[in-house]
Amino acid sequence: MRSLAPNGLARAAVRFKPASFAGTFVALMMAALIVSACGILLETGVRASVPAQRYAKAPVVVEADQYAHLITGSGDGRSDSPALLPDTARLDAALTDRALRAPGVKAAVADQTFPVRQGQDTLTGHGWGAHVFTGTTLTAGAPPRTGEVVLDTAAARTAKAGVGDTVALETAAGRTAFRVSGLATAGSGEVAGGATGWFADAEASALAGHAGRVDAIAVMPQDGTDLDTLASAVRKAVSGSGAKVYTGAGRGAVEDHGLGYAKETLTGLGGSFGGIATVVAVFTAAGTVALSVGQRAREFALLRAIGATPRQIRRAVAAEAVLVAPVAGLLGCLPGAGLAHWWFGQLKDRGAVPADVHLHVSFVPLLVAVGTGLLTALVAGWAAGRRPAKTKPGQALTEASVQRLRPGVVRTALGVGALVGGAFLTGLAARSAGDDAANAALGVVMLFMLAVALLGPLVAWVCATLFGLVLREGGPSASLAAANSRTNARRLASAITPIVLAVAFASTLVFMHTSESHVAARQLRAGVTADHVVTRPGGLPVGAVDRAARVPGVDAAVGLLDTQVLVPVGSDGDRWLQGAATQGVTGSAAQLARVEDLDVRSGSLDRVGSGRIAIDRTLATAAKTEVGDRLSLYLPDGTRARPEVVAVYGRGLGLPAVTMARASLAGHVTSGFDSTLLVRGGEARALTSLGEVADASGYAVQQDEDHELNAWANYTMAGVLGGFAAVAAVNTLVMTVLDRRRELGMLRLVGSTRLQVMRMLRWEGLLVAVTGVALGTAIAAATLVPMMRGLTGESPYVPPLVYGAFAATAVGLCLLAVSLPGRAALRDGQG
Repeated sequence: MRSLAPNGLARAAVRFKPASFAGTFVALMMAALIVSACGILLETGVRASVPAQRYAKAPVVVEADQYAHLITGSGDGRSDSPALLPDTARLDAALTDRALRAPGVKAAVADQTFPVRQGQDTLTGHGWGAHVFTGTTLTAGAPPRTGEVVLDTAAARTAKAGVGDTVALETAAGRTAFRVSGLATAGSGEVAGGATGWFADAEASALAGHAGRVDAIAVMPQDGTDLDTLASAVRKAVSGSGAKVYTGAGRGAVEDHGLGYAKETLTGLGGSFGGIATVVAVFTAAGTVALSVGQRAREFALLRAIGATPRQIRRAVAAEAVLVAPVAGLLGCLPGAGLAHWWFGQLKDRGAVPADVHLHVSFVPLLVAVGTGLLTALVAGWAAGRRPAKTKPGQALTEASVQRLRPGVVRTALGVGALVGGAFLTGLAARSAGDDAANAALGVVMLFMLAVALLGPLVAWVCATLFGLVLREGGPSASLAAANSRTNARRLASAITPIVLAVAFASTLVFMHTSESHVAARQLRAGVTADHVVTRPGGLPVGAVDRAARVPGVDAAVGLLDTQVLVPVGSDGDRWLQGAATQGVTGSAAQLARVEDLDVRSGSLDRVGSGRIAIDRTLATAAKTEVGDRLSLYLPDGTRARPEVVAVYGRGLGLPAVTMARASLAGHVTSGFDSTLLVRGGEARALTSLGEVADASGYAVQQDEDHELNAWANYTMAGVLGGFAAVAAVNTLVMTVLDRRRELGMLRLVGSTRLQVMRMLRWEGLLVAVTGVALGTAIAAATLVPMMRGLTGESPYVPPLVYGAFAATAVGLCLLAVSLPGRAALRDGQG
């Protein structure tokens, strides 16, 4: 560590070369900002929890595993790919008796939560046994028996019913009249502000649509029972069933499954995106550090010429990193925490994170951010200072006066390897479909970016030569800019790389979403051929399809139950579970064809029914399935099924990717109410009693709004990465211009006017911007074309105004970044 201690040479370098070190400081601070923000989100995702409310008084809760597990391989090569289920997995009700027989158990209560409709309103239904752990108390009447219900104050007021009255309620079992056996005050474990009804435990699971199955089992201990001992006893009692036993903070996840999605979202942002962002940040910061060291090649050469040893040179570079990096990292962590807080708040506002989850900020991501910056500075400084340190004293000044164009052999080999790898993955992505294409395309952008960074000087020289042919016609200033760029290609490469990063990543993230949305919107508008689309929050009334069919003038009425299933996709060696939007259809294939055009490519929708489904062609390609094959999938509650594929259609991006009979889904979802009703013929006014009525175009707009979260996430990630890269580009250009004070002053001495020098700088800035935009666009195109071909079957959709804004921003920033420091340099030199 002694060799890293700041010495007088390092302190003097920082003091007398402030511009160079200011640029390094900014780059390392921005890197720490990105790393700390993503690290905070990642840690929050790992530690996220919600306090138990419904199960606050039940110290042990039993629940089914809420993940589907795709097992591949065997022995040492066995792999488990879990995926969070779209709906709630449920337990066999018989496990309640097994849990009750465990030592130390006082009571084991089967718990159910399901939606109930009462007229225009939606209630939350439970079994009465839940009052044991929720604290619900009767205020009048008696507990419910079969055919009876206990209502809370809000539900009773809405129904205008009291004890002994009869109310008509709609459940998954249909529309039924229940006698009000009592009134109750909801306990602390019930949902605040929601109308609630309690039913007899014996019929609750049937009313929920899951006869013989329960959501969870709440276990109450006998007096004096140790909770750890109780949990172990219950775990042993239910062993072999696949059930999970939860205590403490884990109980909150049982009652709020949104926590699982929130954890995936946060860990995805902090981990997957954070990993990419960290690589980009470190890569860019390393380039800035290397540029800073390279700018002082003359100073190092002079030190070698007067007798400084290689060890002293290396120690000076390392000591400079120790002086700058920790302070820059600590200062970067402050806005990093602010960015994480804003990001987390936006996710909460959009419903992606439960309100009870809190941002977790500890020293770990901050320490990692500072450490990453320090390590980056040390490694980049060592790599950049290695050559001047080992150069013989007699040759040092000679080599420092001539800039090397050719990268080292190792760097060139790695760059060519990255270029070849990117080209290979481009072809692989073009031959793939679905997530396979997306995953391969991600490798494309990373490898091509690596190639640009490693082969930067050569790429910059080629681009400067090509653009120089054009600049020759731009007058003396343009010609001088072209000559300067060719001669100082290494310096040019340092400025081009961040622009390429910004354009490539921002374009990939933004245009990936615009492409998918464009195709989905077109498919949705073409696919929904119904005259009227009826929806209602909480689901449509029972019998809505039959009621709509009886409306005068209606030719077809089809109900849709919208949900998701999980489908294994990928190659044999790398398979995972992909969520696929699914619609359960009420009605015949002939009726469906009158309200929805799925664009059938093979097979026939006439055969869709029990054990037979239709799927989108992109999903069929990803799952390697054709008409006549059986497709293994997981239903919303995790039940495995192998239905036969009887049709493949082409509009599964705008419309659901899986179409099946409603009866095949009804027992595997929490809400048994149809989500959408498509009607052909009749008048909209006659359907208003069923819900909100829109035409096909109005429904399409509503569906587009459901993709808002994905759009926001993509745009935010593009803003974070693109903004960082843009700042890095400006920072690099400012460093290079300020380092050229002597050169600019010499131009003034030989007769160039101030205007001519500024024009030369602007032409150089324009060359950097155009080169960066062109290379970034090429990388984005190489990424997006195969990705979108695999995901949508079409070419990317690039809104001209959005792309024009990206290009104009890059050009404007580059011109600004050379003009302001150029004027300052000329003013300081009294030019």
